Amino acid sequence: MLLTPFPHEGYRAGRLGRTNTILRPDNFIAEPDAGGDLAATVHVPVLPAETLDGLAPRPGGRYIDGTLGGAGHAALLLERSAPDGRVLGIDADPAALARVRARLAGAVAAGRLIPRQGNFAQIAQLAAAAGFSPADGILLDLGLSSDQLADRQRGFSFAADAPLDMRFDPTRGPSAAELVNTLDETALADVLYRYGEERRSRPIARRIVERRARASIERTGELAGLVAGVIHGRPGGIHPATRTFQALRIAVNDELGSLEAALPAALDLLAAGGRLAVISFHSLEDRIVKRFFQAEERGCVCPPELPACVCGRAPRLRILTRHPIVAGEDEQARNPRARSAKLRVAQRLETSSP
Repeated sequence: MLLTPFPHEGYRAGRLGRTNTILRPDNFIAEPDAGGDLAATVHVPVLPAETLDGLAPRPGGRYIDGTLGGAGHAALLLERSAPDGRVLGIDADPAALARVRARLAGAVAAGRLIPRQGNFAQIAQLAAAAGFSPADGILLDLGLSSDQLADRQRGFSFAADAPLDMRFDPTRGPSAAELVNTLDETALADVLYRYGEERRSRPIARRIVERRARASIERTGELAGLVAGVIHGRPGGIHPATRTFQALRIAVNDELGSLEAALPAALDLLAAGGRLAVISFHSLEDRIVKRFFQAEERGCVCPPELPACVCGRAPRLRILTRHPIVAGEDEQARNPRARSAKLRVAQRLETSSP
């Protein structure tokens, strides 16, 4: 395998501080040769420098990447926390873990990277089992990776016809095809509207139910074609099925429920002064993160009409990003996936013990 520099070799200053460090995790990232390799990845992490600024890793620290994916962020954490910092990498996707074990074999063998399969909703149990409680920093990079999107057999994309699956862990839970073929029309419309913010959710659901009465819908191409028959896209606009596919993926993997479970668990895991960084890609995720941060910074949950606090609930974190950090024009040009990314960072208060 050929060592290659990380795609992002320099960065603009983020809102969390300025540094001249050049990010080069060459010691961990490997590129497959022309013959192909298990380690091959097309995923490029978004906001890499800003995320590092937010987490402020240090030598000897313990960090958790709750969404390991292509391990781009994890490799940077390993580099910045060298020589003895450790990273627990969690991912539900067994294929992603296999790629990471091959690409970062040296870090795994040295015991600095500990890959574990699981959903970040179980971050507390996974961290305890790996000896990562408390942690000095936790990252959640939400959504799906470019590797998953590029795998034509996973069904995440309508760019190629494939089985309608969409599960991060292909061994667990119902697939997208099962939801599409079993939910009643009202429930299906609700999924499309709630998770995809699809305004035409009801006519789309009606068309799906009519079609599946003749034969079940099993392929991404079938579903995309049905949606395109209801929504006529504009030239240069997003594909008509984009919101439908997003909604089904979120529902299949219970992404919002997992996020709501992971945020308080992650905060509990942090050492005093530890930091939690979350990268979201759509408004549903970002709203959950924003409200959680605000509630934990506020602390008190007493009704506003009470003259004094009686709940006794103290603030547990300090928000470090009053507004989400977004990618600059250069990064967006290099990595289109970064266009919708929003990074929020908060720090566990020193007065709170995990």
